[in-house]
Amino acid sequence: MSDQNIINLEKKKPDMQWKTIIRGGLIGAVILIALGVILANVFVVKEGEYKVVRQFGEVVKIVEEPGLNFKTPFIQSVTTVPKYQMLYDEASAEINTRDKKRMLIDNYVVWRVEDPELMISNLASLINAETKMSEFVFSVVRTELGQLNYDDIINDEKSSRGSLNDRVTDRVNELLARDQYGIIVTDVRMRRTDLPPENEAAVFTRMISERQSTAQEYLSRGDADKNRIMANTDREVKEILAKAEADADTIRGQGEGEAAKVYNDAFSKDAEFYELYRTLESYKKTIDGETVIVLPSDSPYAKLLMGGME
Repeated sequence: MSDQNIINLEKKKPDMQWKTIIRGGLIGAVILIALGVILANVFVVKEGEYKVVRQFGEVVKIVEEPGLNFKTPFIQSVTTVPKYQMLYDEASAEINTRDKKRMLIDNYVVWRVEDPELMISNLASLINAETKMSEFVFSVVRTELGQLNYDDIINDEKSSRGSLNDRVTDRVNELLARDQYGIIVTDVRMRRTDLPPENEAAVFTRMISERQSTAQEYLSRGDADKNRIMANTDREVKEILAKAEADADTIRGQGEGEAAKVYNDAFSKDAEFYELYRTLESYKKTIDGETVIVLPSDSPYAKLLMGGME
């Protein structure tokens, strides 16, 4: 047998060791890649959120329960959608009122995702949802305020802002439901309503003038009411006094009649006493500290006056 046909296994041994190392490295790499793929396709659902699983752009699953979940590698993607209510600040915008006043409004919106599948299918993201919602809110607010005068909007006594906020909220929700966007507005509030700077001075001056005019009108009404009340009171006082005087005259007449009757009854019983009484009454009317009477000395009138009696 020729030496050329003899294989030295000792010389071939290092080549087999390298193949084993390479094979082990490849297996390890495959395992690492597999672990990476698995980990990359594991997602965690937390409290207060939805996980929307999409495949080729279509929603295939909504996961609500907290915990670990898996998606199909490479062909599925996961989008997080909050369950809780969110606050969106509207940018200040200018609108025109019914009386052609320009004003700046600043709104905020409280909203939430009601149907994550519809929201993702029709709007794709929360940013798009906020953009569409903002468009509806501004459109409805502009329409509603365009039906009111500026004074009705800013005057606290006559303001219908409370009902206005409710109408705006209801109308925006109608539009969102119509287009099946899967979101719902809880509340829309006007945080500020201001005039553009160039119009503020003129409007404030006019408002002051109107308030002064209203105050003067109230004062005039008060004076008129005061004069009317005083006139009615004076008339009532005169009527009461006139009635009282009439009643007094009636009572006085009745008393004098009763007195005359008593006198007549008394005097008829003694004529001489009555004559004496009449004489004494005449003295009271005709004699004072300066009276001078010239009478015959034998006159009964004089005798009685001097203290003599027949």
